[in-house]
Amino acid sequence: MGPHPTVAAIRLAVRRVLHDVLAASADVSTAPSPATADAAGPLVLAACSGGADSMALAAALAFEAPRLGVRAGAVTVDHGLQSGSDRRAQEVVERLRALGLDPVEAIGVTVGRQSATPAHGGAYVGTAGTGTGRRVGPEAAARDARYAALDAVAERRGAAAVLLGHTRDDQAETVLLGLARGSGTRSLSGMAAVSGAGGRYRRPFLLLDRDTVRQGCLAQGITVWEDPHNHDPAYTRSRVRHEALPVLEKSLGKGVVQALARTAQLSRDDADALDQWAADAQADAAGDDGSLDVARLHGLPAAVRRRVLRRAAVAAGSPPGFLFARHIEEVDRLVTGWRGQKALNLPGGVAVRRADGRLVFSPS
Repeated sequence: MGPHPTVAAIRLAVRRVLHDVLAASADVSTAPSPATADAAGPLVLAACSGGADSMALAAALAFEAPRLGVRAGAVTVDHGLQSGSDRRAQEVVERLRALGLDPVEAIGVTVGRQSATPAHGGAYVGTAGTGTGRRVGPEAAARDARYAALDAVAERRGAAAVLLGHTRDDQAETVLLGLARGSGTRSLSGMAAVSGAGGRYRRPFLLLDRDTVRQGCLAQGITVWEDPHNHDPAYTRSRVRHEALPVLEKSLGKGVVQALARTAQLSRDDADALDQWAADAQADAAGDDGSLDVARLHGLPAAVRRRVLRRAAVAAGSPPGFLFARHIEEVDRLVTGWRGQKALNLPGGVAVRRADGRLVFSPS
């Protein structure tokens, strides 16, 4: 008798990602056998909070990895936002080791300081402010600190990939948040199945719903921990999850989550195509100093032209997270609504001006 259908679906999703990791690490035909995995197989880590999604991910990784000659480990991040969080992190470590994962470690982060450098004791700090004069919220600061910690562990351990437990429901929430902010196509594309430097981060569960993953935990008798922040209405994502999406499904019928996730994929396909077009257009318009030929820019569709302008601003030193649509629209007016305007100041100390038929990006 085979595994419960939800368990089979979870394992299949992880197996497919491991095959991709093996293919990216080396020729699949020369991948190590399970008997030699400890000596030669690539290391894949599961990022695990102890919740149902990430515990299901860790269990599937522990099951599938030895069969493919992959070494499997895990890391849990302690954000230090609750009393006793260090003890909870250690409990998660013990559960992960009980699954057979090795190496396993907990790493602490400090959320909310004005720095992004390692703190004492190997902890990493989430940025609550930058030199741009804009502060980020606690959710974003915690996310920044978490990814900094995961990056550090992956680099220190030499991991080929880090698996994340985001589900289709998480994807739908991300798209809805983007819609509420009035974001563009790239934000509406949600989370990528593969992201990070060198494709480090992999999300096997983006085609699985949260209920499937949690039923998989129940079927395997996996002990999970429910983060109280997931139900705290002080957090925007929590309100979307427990208030906004249920209202939409009640009003519009079932299938809203699937539709939003499908929107993410369609938007990603479009955004990828537009980004490639913009990269090619930038290469055609750019001079050796990075300035852009206004005449070449003027003939481009607005969606492509503004992507070119954003790419140029980022290349000049403007931080992507603080470069908003209104900034790019102002730069765009130097191309489409030229009336002799003065230079514009962008986040990150970047100035852009029009001179001799070119847009010039330089330190302000």
